[in-house]
Amino acid sequence: MRTGQKLSSKGRVGRAAVVEVQERFHHRGRGAVSNQTGRFEAETHEPLDDGWGTIEEDAPRLETTLTKETPRTIITFNKSPDIHFDRSINPYRGCEHGCVYCFARPTHAYHGLSAGLDFESKLFYKPDGPDLLLKELSRPGYVPRPIALGVNTDAYQPVEREQKLTRRFLQILSDHNHPVSLLTKSALIQRDLDLIAPMAEKQLCRVGVSITTLDPKLARAMEPRAAAPHKRYETVRALSDAGVPVTVMAAPIIPTLNEAELERLLEAAKKNGAVGAGYVMLRLPHELKDLFHEWLTQHYPGRAARVINLLREMRGGKDYDAEWFARGAGRGAHAKLIANRFVRTARRLGLAPQRTPLRTDLFQPPVLRGDQYRMDL
Repeated sequence: MRTGQKLSSKGRVGRAAVVEVQERFHHRGRGAVSNQTGRFEAETHEPLDDGWGTIEEDAPRLETTLTKETPRTIITFNKSPDIHFDRSINPYRGCEHGCVYCFARPTHAYHGLSAGLDFESKLFYKPDGPDLLLKELSRPGYVPRPIALGVNTDAYQPVEREQKLTRRFLQILSDHNHPVSLLTKSALIQRDLDLIAPMAEKQLCRVGVSITTLDPKLARAMEPRAAAPHKRYETVRALSDAGVPVTVMAAPIIPTLNEAELERLLEAAKKNGAVGAGYVMLRLPHELKDLFHEWLTQHYPGRAARVINLLREMRGGKDYDAEWFARGAGRGAHAKLIANRFVRTARRLGLAPQRTPLRTDLFQPPVLRGDQYRMDL
């Protein structure tokens, strides 16, 4: 018996027996239901009921592993017209938060790993990244623009507590007055207020906090190792009180699951000091669509077909539309309704849709030891 079952093109849910098997394989504290093989692999592997009763056993504890990565460069550049930054740094690959909806999950396929449980348990980190950053910032002709720190996967996920890799990047950016933006769903960002607040005072830093729902039960199922909703609002308040401009991202919006909360999410954001707001419609690229279908089948079987049908309606009948601008908002009547609700609520609350530009004129390039030697000559 297969552990996963896709919804049909008409949105029908798989058999109840499939859901039962999925539940037996569920790993406590993890978001994905399965560990589906990545799209680049030649073979697939699936647990099977062999008749000996082993399928009834609880899934073994899934430990998190951390593997060192040694990239040649640390700043990633992009030319996407619907993204507000042209460069980013990701201290980690994979994310222990386990958000089942994470658009970055399919990137694990490039490592020969699954976008499912592998993505949230087999992590990669870049301990040499700060040294690379110094070199790249010191290159002749480098033109400073805001660096988005931790956008593919959360820079403040649980392993950051021990690794302190994000803090090292922030320290370098602070030392050289380089602008930076941060997006997180973790309360751990408060640890670095001693760096973030002074940078914000110089218009060098802004922060986004992602808040998906006010419902603790939904949050626990959907993003099991991320901060609880109330802790995220406490984080918004702490950042705001420290003088840091905070944008709350209602992301992702999922039809029938959390879309009804949109107004309340924004009202709570304003109450806790946020100055801006944004939203993103759920995106399901590559393997993510099957993982999300599985998750819906297990956690919300009564709503699964409706959710998928509405998502496909907003994507031209497909699970995902990668076209710029449309990928984050969707198309059609339902997508337009959500967009109108967001605009009206943000306007009523005075939550600015536009981000205040960060300063680049304060940047002071690092002077590395070899550069100093040449200058002395």
